[in-house]
Order: sequence, then structure tokens, then C-alpha cells
Amino acid sequence: MRIFKMLAAAALTVAVSMSMAEAMTEKVFDPVSRSWVTHKITPQAAGKIVRAKYKRTTVRYRTSEKPGSVVVDTRKRYLYYVLPDGKAVRYGIGVGREGFTWSGREKVSRKAKWPSWTPPQEMIVRERKKGRKLPRYMPGGPKNPMGARALYLGATEFRIHGTNEDWSIGRAVSSGCIRMLNEDVEDLYNRVSVGAQVNVL
Repeated sequence: MRIFKMLAAAALTVAVSMSMAEAMTEKVFDPVSRSWVTHKITPQAAGKIVRAKYKRTTVRYRTSEKPGSVVVDTRKRYLYYVLPDGKAVRYGIGVGREGFTWSGREKVSRKAKWPSWTPPQEMIVRERKKGRKLPRYMPGGPKNPMGARALYLGATEFRIHGTNEDWSIGRAVSSGCIRMLNEDVEDLYNRVSVGAQVNVL
């Protein structure tokens, strides 16, 4: 059990991104053999760890924000949907990587089920330099990186959306958007109204 907990911690704190086809290699100290051993953690295994650590839950939450609003804590990797009586629904999130972080207040300008994806031109150029060709448009669906639902934030290009890369929850890997597990963004979608206040810390 202790080894599993150490593996879980390693999986959630690793700083590099991995693709769904790759395994993540981590060195973990084994207290039995008193040596460092190498373990491979697949994206699927990392996804299970994420679901355990960032399980959706209702918590006590002190805030000056009104019920129905959303608070995004990018440092702690949690999003809170504010409820009455000092409570909130807490969700695990993925956030922008270094150079793509942001903060501020926006409002939910619209909502979409199984949203399409049109990468910004600067993203297409940036990824092309890395040898990765992005589509100019991708219809909504299970393979779409926007996931099952999206909440659009004001007139910005940022969104709160689902992901088919559940291992990325708890990490800083996006281009500024807030990622959620698909089942969590579906739950949030059903709670949040267009016009709701979103405070990104």
C-alpha cells in the first residue's frame, strides 16, 4: 500500500507531459530493498490515480462569491462551483502550462455540448514548429480535445472544457484553458448558467 501511495504521488507530480501512447517512467524509493527502482506508469493507470485524488466532492468553502458562480484555483488545481450555506462542489482540473497561465474575472458567455475545435492560428504555427500538424477544424466527438462539454469565457479564447486525456488533470499542460474530466464538466455544465461569474485565481 505504501509503494502504491508513493507511485501515486510520483505520477501526479511529474512535470513532463506524456502522450496517450507513451508510458511514464518514474524512479521511486523502495523501503524494502532500500534502493531506487524504476516503474512505468501508463496513461491509463495515471488516469485511475487522478480519479481517486481529484474525485468530485462537496466541501465547505469560504468565499465572497455568490452561489452559482465559479472559482478556479489554478495553483491547487481545483475548480469550485459555489453553493449556498458556505459550501461548494469541488472538481479537479488541469491548467495552463508555464507561459500560458492567466487570471482574472470573466462570465460564461455560452455553453456547448460536444463542442467543435478550431485551433487559433498562433497555436497551429507553434505546434507546426514542433513537428505536430493540427487540424484547422475538428467536429465535436469523443476524440475531440475539447471533450464532452465547454463553457466559453467572455470574448476570450479560453474555455472550461472536458478532456479525453484524463491523466492531464492535476497538471499544467494546456494552452490556458481549464480542463476537467468529461463526467465532471458534464456535471458542471448542468449547474452553471450563461452569465455566471468565473473568477480565475
